[in-house]
Amino acid sequence: MTVIDIPGSKSVTARALFLAAAAEGTTTLLRPLVSDDTEGFAEGLSALGYAVRREPDAWHIEGRPAGPGVETADVYCRDGATTARFLPTLAAAGHGTYRFDASAQMRRRPLGPLSTALRDLGVDLRHGEQEGHHPLDVHASGVKGGALTLDAGQSSQYLTALLMLGPLTAEGLDIIVTDLVSEPYVEITLAMMRSFGAEVTREGRTYRVAPTGYRALTYGIEPDASTSSYFFAAAALEPGRSVTVPGLGTGALQGDLAFVDVLRRMGADVETTAAGTTVRSTGTLRGLTVNMRDISDTMPTLAAIAPFADGPVRIEDVANTRVKECDRLDACAENLRRLGITVETGPDWIEIHPGTPAGPVEIATHGDHRIVMSFAVTALRTPGITFDDPGCVKKTFPDFHRVFDAFARTP
Repeated sequence: MTVIDIPGSKSVTARALFLAAAAEGTTTLLRPLVSDDTEGFAEGLSALGYAVRREPDAWHIEGRPAGPGVETADVYCRDGATTARFLPTLAAAGHGTYRFDASAQMRRRPLGPLSTALRDLGVDLRHGEQEGHHPLDVHASGVKGGALTLDAGQSSQYLTALLMLGPLTAEGLDIIVTDLVSEPYVEITLAMMRSFGAEVTREGRTYRVAPTGYRALTYGIEPDASTSSYFFAAAALEPGRSVTVPGLGTGALQGDLAFVDVLRRMGADVETTAAGTTVRSTGTLRGLTVNMRDISDTMPTLAAIAPFADGPVRIEDVANTRVKECDRLDACAENLRRLGITVETGPDWIEIHPGTPAGPVEIATHGDHRIVMSFAVTALRTPGITFDDPGCVKKTFPDFHRVFDAFARTP
């Protein structure tokens, strides 16, 4: 059995950085993810006047409950969706003028529902070029709070940003959500907010956040469940192989750990304890139909091993994957077809038929880290797979290729 130490969760690290910046006192984050996304977030905080001190396994953030420590700032969000959505929301609680921009890839990704919600709360927010997209300017004068309605059907990050803003408002927030995707990510947000001292309740589709502020603490970052999916999938695919990820067990916050339940349905042996999760191959992968709305970041992982199943694999309710770093449904279909696999797609689904992927093929990554890491799993059984942009894994796991190659060579 191979034991893999997976880097810290990107989702948890990003939320922890927001909460630490907003808290009274100095927060220490233990084992945060160090990647392009999280470093971009930390640099954004620094540009906004928050004191961030980084050590190898601990980041220390001096909180500023009143908001950014500067009156003006230009913040570059790189490719990071959490950075690009969370930081303007954090800045809105302060006082000053803050300009946010991002990479061409991030500029294409939607922001509109969050912008509308912030404007409904009285925030002076202006898009510089295309409405609902970066760049944008926030002319901040604090947020009173109140009630608003939000469509989070494209991204749960819109709701997360507003929930985390709630304790910083004068009167709190009542958020009525008309549609919501990736709901487990919101559960991460709620649990972490409560750890930092917030009071937040949910009644149906209404979230109520009290204006409590936040308290600093020492907070440990758990391993990234989405990143773990590639190693779990590899273990399920390769006969005789098993892998354990410590620190990602029954108490884990991240909903993407439910990917192992999909592998279990396909025939893998899965064991989750308080200490971690183990996946073992049984030599069989069964076809299935699965709704992945709540764990859509792992859709490409499943697509990458689907050809090796004994029947079709149909993945449903994943329309939001079309507005990620790339259109992931089309990217998966395109690359599987290059490998000789029969694939059908619809607006929110993909169906992949059994077959033997054949190389040599260069995978079109579209600059998307998850396409690279997913098809690295396919490459375990398909010689000749290469990538047009292997380095884009720096977004979440800069050391992925070395770690995965070492894992692949381990019997």
